[in-house]
Amino acid sequence: MTAAANPESLQAGRLLGRSGLSEPEAAARLLADGPNELPRSNGRTVLRIVVDVVREPMIALLVAAGFIYLLLGDLHEALILVAFACLSIVITVVQETRTEHALEALRDLTSPHALVIRDGMRKRIPSREVVSGDLVLLREGDRVPADGWLCECDGLHIDESLLTGESVAVRKSACGPNPPDKLERPGGDDLPFVYSGTLVVRGSGCCSVTATGTASEIGRIGQVLSTLETETPRLREQTRRVVLWFAAIGATASLLAIVLYGMFRGSWLEATLAGIALGMSMLPEEFPVVLTIFMAMGAMRMSGERVLTRRAAAIETLGSATVLCTDKTGTLTQNRMRIAELHLPDGRVLVRDGVGDLQPEDGFHLLAELGILASAQQASDPMEVAFHELGDQHAPDTVRRRQQAGWTLHRHYPLDPELLAMSHVWGNDAQGNERIVATKGAPEAIADLCGLSADARSALNETVDAMAASGLRVLGIADARWPDRDLPMSQREFSFNFRGLVGLADPLRPSVPDAVRLCRQAGIRVVMITGDYPQTARAIAEQAGIDAGDILTGNDLAAMDDRELQQRIASVRIWARIMPEQKLRLVEALKAAGEVVAMTGDGVNDAPSLKAAHIGIAMGGRGTDVAREASAIILLDDDFGSIVKAMRMGRRIYDNLRKAMGFIIAVHIPVASMALLPLLTGMPLLLGPIHIAFIEMIIDPVCSLAFEAEVEEKDVMQRPPRRVDTPLLSRRLVFWSLIQGAVITGFTGGLTLYFWHSGLEAQQLRAAAFIALVLGITGLILINRRFSASVTSALRRPNPALGWVLGGVAIILLATQFVAPVTSLFAFTPVGMHEMAVIVVASIVAVLMLERVKPMWRSLLLE
Repeated sequence: MTAAANPESLQAGRLLGRSGLSEPEAAARLLADGPNELPRSNGRTVLRIVVDVVREPMIALLVAAGFIYLLLGDLHEALILVAFACLSIVITVVQETRTEHALEALRDLTSPHALVIRDGMRKRIPSREVVSGDLVLLREGDRVPADGWLCECDGLHIDESLLTGESVAVRKSACGPNPPDKLERPGGDDLPFVYSGTLVVRGSGCCSVTATGTASEIGRIGQVLSTLETETPRLREQTRRVVLWFAAIGATASLLAIVLYGMFRGSWLEATLAGIALGMSMLPEEFPVVLTIFMAMGAMRMSGERVLTRRAAAIETLGSATVLCTDKTGTLTQNRMRIAELHLPDGRVLVRDGVGDLQPEDGFHLLAELGILASAQQASDPMEVAFHELGDQHAPDTVRRRQQAGWTLHRHYPLDPELLAMSHVWGNDAQGNERIVATKGAPEAIADLCGLSADARSALNETVDAMAASGLRVLGIADARWPDRDLPMSQREFSFNFRGLVGLADPLRPSVPDAVRLCRQAGIRVVMITGDYPQTARAIAEQAGIDAGDILTGNDLAAMDDRELQQRIASVRIWARIMPEQKLRLVEALKAAGEVVAMTGDGVNDAPSLKAAHIGIAMGGRGTDVAREASAIILLDDDFGSIVKAMRMGRRIYDNLRKAMGFIIAVHIPVASMALLPLLTGMPLLLGPIHIAFIEMIIDPVCSLAFEAEVEEKDVMQRPPRRVDTPLLSRRLVFWSLIQGAVITGFTGGLTLYFWHSGLEAQQLRAAAFIALVLGITGLILINRRFSASVTSALRRPNPALGWVLGGVAIILLATQFVAPVTSLFAFTPVGMHEMAVIVVASIVAVLMLERVKPMWRSLLLE
């Protein structure tokens, strides 16, 4: 019996003539080239981040508004506004301190130690000390510490999916003693190159290091990441402009009111109070508060759907995405090989889905058994793992019957570039000298070993072509018997019998077809960008429901200039054999074409494009740390369907944000008008700071909590994405808000003038005007709850947050009428039943008027 080969002893024997670098040479190169790791950048200090955040207009306005309320003696309101400002600062500081984690994760991808040959001796060193020219020994389970070329290898297979997106490990071949002219890019079988961060899944080898640190393939990705700037959310820019605009109007109106009131009424104290009340009524502190709360609450809601938001503002942007660029491996597919089909020589086919137990006397059972015998028993190669999973699922009691009966592995014949097949010889000394040989490999190699006739080969090739066209990776299976104890030097000397073909696939995630269909329904174009082969990409695209018309490759892209790319980018849905920097180029081209780009991915090769996209979406379970840290949104369950849930929520948040913003504009019109009315009519001062503060206690929670909790519009995923240039406060929305504000102003102002001319004394008039204003605000809340439904429909929809707010308002209103200390605080006299009835009826009429006008604006507001 010949013992199984020991990769470490083979390397030790073959490398006796290689001494590697000397320690002084290695030390000199380490000093000259630097450590084998990505550079650490100098991030901003916490103090610098805080200063930069406070300079943001929205945060500055919050702080300024808090300071104004503090001067007015309203400590409660001041503390609330300052708390919101501090919350925004803390969130930003936390996010900024995490930006370097992508580079940290890249550093962690390399193995902590490497086995090198120096001064003719094997030595284990930290991977950061590996230098160019080192000889590195690679074994199964190792992370490759640096880029290099293979001087020797023995059945070496390496998983390069984090760089290429290919789900199957690639086979390597050795260069021999002479180095190649240049290092080629990763991807494809039989290349004599290895790359930092990739994983050895089978075999062993020795590589000569040519590139370390930032010069390596993974280092170049790190450099690209460090130079990319995260997109500034457009919503933040829009809100900033709106806030500044309203702040300027409010300050101007306040100063004008003080001057006019003092000049015409002669009381500068009342003028100051009126000006302060008007300034408070128009101070737009709700805008930044609403934005902060909506994004924070949106992030909390999305976490309940297993979607983690790293940058909250990306939630809104996700709802406006026009193009969803998706990787294939690990995103559309499950990033694991699975046996999908079994083909026997007699033409019988067994499709994996829905298969029951495999019976021992069946040819399909033999295929599963031989596949396991020809694989490592502690498998790490994805295809070998797939054979074990098939056996465990469909024949757990019988598929390993030989091993359970005492059969052991006697010899391993590895893959050879001249013969793409591998064989395992099994025997049981207690049962004599007979050995069973199980082999698997490329179908053409198995056909050679089995000596198939020309007709049989032709039929085999037709079957293989058909399986490959459906996206399957095809392996042939054969077996042989060997009666002697001594085994031949080559597996070609066995008399093999062809037993069938096995089709393996990286299966599509179950949620993908429905998710793609919903994206198409919502006007979102899905584009696949993958490092895999065109045939595989087409097969997966067809299964997913992605238009698989034109397919262009990385070579096609490399031959295009920017102008030609702009012409093709709008029509091509599948890009295959794409390199990392090409993914980035495609994302940038889509952005240049005016698209709002969402990019999904899970590998290191996806990280630059994830960061460059408007919304980067990483897979959280199988995704690399690099991809997660470069993204704005992480799918914790790796479910592609969760992207659609996130998009639906993003659209809902944007709709509700517009409702809240429209309500804020509408509600400030009657409030400001009531503050100005005494100046224009000569009636007593109606609203002081205490009354405005109470109204703000209604407006703030309604805007930030009640509107945020509103359910989505019924057609939220049937509408196309909004245009990139659509402002948060469109002219239509502002005009609709002005109409609402004018109607409520007419209602409250008209009632106040009516009661004044009716002879109500000042405190009772103030109480009546205040109640009319609060009921008018309540009517605005009900009108703005839904764009596409009536008030009665909106009332039937539960909103606990709104219920609590309105309940609190009702209690305080009653207290202002019937609780003496509160009545005294507000300077009120209880309103009579007649006046109260007039106010309630008039408020209902005002709401019905707006309800009649609303259908005219409904379709325009939803665009």
